[in-house]
Amino acid sequence: MSVGVFELFRVGIGPSSSHTVGPMRAAKAYVDDLAARGLLERVATLRIDLYGSLAATGHGHGTFTALLLGLEGLDPETVTADEIAEHLDRIATSHEVHLLGRQAVAFDADAAVLHPLTVLPGHSNGMAFSTRGADDVELLGATYYSIGGGFVVREGDESATTSGAEGDERPFPFRTAEELLEHCTTHGLSISDVMLANEKVRRSEAEIRAGILHIREVMAACVDTSLERTGTLPGGLNVRRRATSWWEKLKEIDPDKDPRHWQEWVTLIALAVNEENASGGRVVTAPTNGAAGIIPAVLHYATRYVDSVREGGEPARDDATVRYFLAAAAIGVLYKEQASISGAEVGCQGEVGSASSMAAAGLAEVLGGTPEQVENAAEIAMEHNLGLTCDPVGGLVQIPCIERNAIAAGKAIAAAKMAMWGDGEHHVSLDEVIKTMADTGRDMNVMYKETSTGGLAVNVVEC
Repeated sequence: MSVGVFELFRVGIGPSSSHTVGPMRAAKAYVDDLAARGLLERVATLRIDLYGSLAATGHGHGTFTALLLGLEGLDPETVTADEIAEHLDRIATSHEVHLLGRQAVAFDADAAVLHPLTVLPGHSNGMAFSTRGADDVELLGATYYSIGGGFVVREGDESATTSGAEGDERPFPFRTAEELLEHCTTHGLSISDVMLANEKVRRSEAEIRAGILHIREVMAACVDTSLERTGTLPGGLNVRRRATSWWEKLKEIDPDKDPRHWQEWVTLIALAVNEENASGGRVVTAPTNGAAGIIPAVLHYATRYVDSVREGGEPARDDATVRYFLAAAAIGVLYKEQASISGAEVGCQGEVGSASSMAAAGLAEVLGGTPEQVENAAEIAMEHNLGLTCDPVGGLVQIPCIERNAIAAGKAIAAAKMAMWGDGEHHVSLDEVIKTMADTGRDMNVMYKETSTGGLAVNVVEC
């Protein structure tokens, strides 16, 4: 399949794209398959086995409740907070799940069988579903892998996902930065131009533009919702929400007129998004939930602090937003093709690192960078996120995840500015740094890959 803008940036619920959104999609795909085979009404019992990272940190990442919602036929892109509460309250009371809202089966939030020390061959985020009829004969067994960013692959069908993306018919196919830059040079195109041409295979330009601006709206709504919340985040760590207090200090400062506090504004956006994600709210996967604050934070900088954009008003901001997301998505494609965006597979360098790299490229594009400068910005950002571990305290997407997004957004801006002051020539190519990230992820001890068995997760006292 060809990964595009609307696969890398998708509306979902927190706190994790791979541990919440992915399992929810997998559960729904499984029951949809049961229904398509005419087996749904014959189901008497259900078993779900979770493996590796899903089993190790599933509780803190909302995996168990996400599975229940998916089994009931709910979609992470459209489900509302009221629907989530309604379904979970009924399941907690009845101890039954209604498959696709039709077939009642005894199942509970803690009914999944956990295998935290067992990693299946396909991916460290593995889940196996099995149903049996009244005669105790298995009706359907299936194994799915949540491979990061909400993408789900069924065992035996690793070339496809439940995202619904079609085959690759792009006019400018690429899986490496070298190929991407070759298209730009040969056809005199920017990186966002190449991505736009590829996206137009499936949607009109007007639809692409409207879709990207809708993504921006959802990101903004996420920030607005977060800024209305106070107190502590759920989960037991008693982490205080900080975004609202930052907002109280900054709201009297107009970023269009006073550029001195750009870093505080960028930090505020990142904190707000990731606090909302940590509380299970609606966010845009970008390209994962754990790294969801970086892209919108740097977008704020690109549309508020770049002189040419600011002076052009809303039309210029809309145009810059479209170019920003197209360029960022082009870089995201490279990480999906050559490495991984899954913290359970390559550590946080694959989540926060990829997002920082994508954001840096998007900003460099808005700043008017050449394709080489945009590629250089992406390379610089990832080079200085190499080796980043994923060791969430308490299995929650809070410490160090929330602050890490704010820091990585700052890195992305610095990387874009460094690239823009150069001419695009550099010693380390983006392809080389992506390969290094993948190699580092493979070599990284499993305790640092979203299992909460090493690093901060064991050295910080949970209270």
